Amino acid sequence: MPMETNLLEVNNIEVVYNDIIQVLRGVSLHVPKGSIVSLLGTNGAGKTTTLRAISGLLKPENGAIKEGYIKFNSEDTTQLLGTDIVKKGAVMVPEGRRVFKHLTVNENIIVGSITRKDGSAQIKKDNELMYKHFPRLSKVTNRMAGYSSGGEQQMIAIARALMAAPRMLMLDEPSLGLAPLLVKEIFDNIQKINQELDTTILVVEQNAKVALGISDYAYIMESGKIVLEGPSEELQNNPDVKEFYMGITKGGGRKSFKDVKSYKRRKRWM
Repeated sequence: MPMETNLLEVNNIEVVYNDIIQVLRGVSLHVPKGSIVSLLGTNGAGKTTTLRAISGLLKPENGAIKEGYIKFNSEDTTQLLGTDIVKKGAVMVPEGRRVFKHLTVNENIIVGSITRKDGSAQIKKDNELMYKHFPRLSKVTNRMAGYSSGGEQQMIAIARALMAAPRMLMLDEPSLGLAPLLVKEIFDNIQKINQELDTTILVVEQNAKVALGISDYAYIMESGKIVLEGPSEELQNNPDVKEFYMGITKGGGRKSFKDVKSYKRRKRWM
């Protein structure tokens, strides 16, 4: 990927928690402007820590970037805090949705505009646009967010992040805990957001099949390192990815996660 087209550049970063526990070991990735990039891997691979590093959210967790650098829109953001990262246009939707349960759906969405300085008229216009992207929410706009379903809460969280008018949207496990039909709806919306709002997207997922289905390029993490990368279409057809991340065997069956763990030593990329 040509360097001049990259909105995000993560170069060889090492992340340590409590000055003792090393979680990321030389992670590098790039997100081109206007693209959807997925970061895949099993639970504990280091995906969320990578997002926290990019988002400036390591310090509250006693984490720090010890080596390497991060650049967003060609500016070094390695040591910036979360609020400053949001102001520069990189916004994360955290795992588990985390809506404000005692605020209404619309109040939750509006909260996302708190860092903006482009006037109430544009904010109001964008607020209305959120209901076009997530028509399901227009039926519950005045309901307390805590009474919304898991799928609705995920939509609220994404809409709230979009209200910050991000150049890049980062999503941490958007499919977590959702029924397959809702997962499809959420990921269809992610594609539309990318195409219609010209928003660059970095999505972290365990569900490799759905993430590879919408992304342009993908990285796979294992034990705090990037172990495989390539165009998503290419990885979809990679036999190792099929076996270890989609659970598809040569016989057409599926492996359990327990089985997948036991086959780790056979990976050709390790």
